[in-house]
Amino acid sequence: MSGRPPMPLTTLLLFGYAFLYGPIAVLIFFSFNESRLVAVWGGFSLKWYAELAGNQRILDAALLSLGIAAFSASVAVVLGTAAAYALVRFRRFRGRTLFSGLLLAPLVMPDIIIGLSLLLLFVWLEGLIGWPAGRGGLTIAIAHITVGLAYTTVVIRARLSRFERELEDAAADLGATPFASFRQVTLPLLAPALAAGWLLAFTLSLDDLVVASFVSGPGSTTLPIAIFSSVRLGVSPQINALATLLVVAVALVAGLAGWLLQRRQRLDVQ
Repeated sequence: MSGRPPMPLTTLLLFGYAFLYGPIAVLIFFSFNESRLVAVWGGFSLKWYAELAGNQRILDAALLSLGIAAFSASVAVVLGTAAAYALVRFRRFRGRTLFSGLLLAPLVMPDIIIGLSLLLLFVWLEGLIGWPAGRGGLTIAIAHITVGLAYTTVVIRARLSRFERELEDAAADLGATPFASFRQVTLPLLAPALAAGWLLAFTLSLDDLVVASFVSGPGSTTLPIAIFSSVRLGVSPQINALATLLVVAVALVAGLAGWLLQRRQRLDVQ
C-alpha cells in the first residue's frame, strides 16, 4: 500500500464540479466572444445574442419545442397520475403485470427503437384511418407523451406508495365525497410529485432529438433538431448564445422550484 495520504474530500469535490460544469462555463464564456471562431477569443461582445434574436428559424424551432414540451408534460402528468393511482390503490387486477411492464418499457428501451416503432405506427394509422395526416407537431407531442408518461408514473407512484391513507379516511368521516377528498386532500399532498414529474417530462421533451427526428416532418423542426443541423455545418457562436440562454432559463426554473418547495415546507411547519 502507498504511504501517500488520501486526497482531501474538498479537492475531490472541486474536481468533480469542474469536470461536470467546466465545459458549460467555457461555453457560456465563449458566447460573449467577438470572433466568429468559437475557440479563439476576440474580445467581449453581445453581437451573437443580437443575431440570435433575429434568427427566425431558431426562434420558430424554440417556440415549437416549448409548446410541445408544455403540452406533452401536462398530458403525461394527468395520465401518469391515473396510472400510478391504479397501480398503487388497485393492487390486484387482471393484466396488472402486463400494464406495468408496458407502461415502464420506455425507461429501458433505446430511443432509436421508440422513434422507429412510433414512426411505423403513425404510417400504419395514416394508411388505415387517415390519421395522423403526415408527421408534424402532433406526432412529436404524442411521442413525447409516450416517453414522459413512464417517468411521471414512476415519480407519482413513489409518492403515492408513501401516502397516508388515514388522511383520506378522516376526510370521508367528516363528510367529504371521494372527489372532494381527492381534490382537497390527495392532490395538494401530491403537488410536489406532480411538479417534479411535470418538470422531468418537460425537460425530456425539450431535450429530445432522436425520437423527434423520426416522427417530425417538414415545417416541424424542433430546437434540438435545428441545433444539430447547425452544428453539422460547423459550430456557430449563435449556438453558444442559445445554449447560454437555455442554461440560465433552467437555472431560474430550478431556483424557483427550490424556493417554492422551501416556502411550502416552512408553511407546513408553521
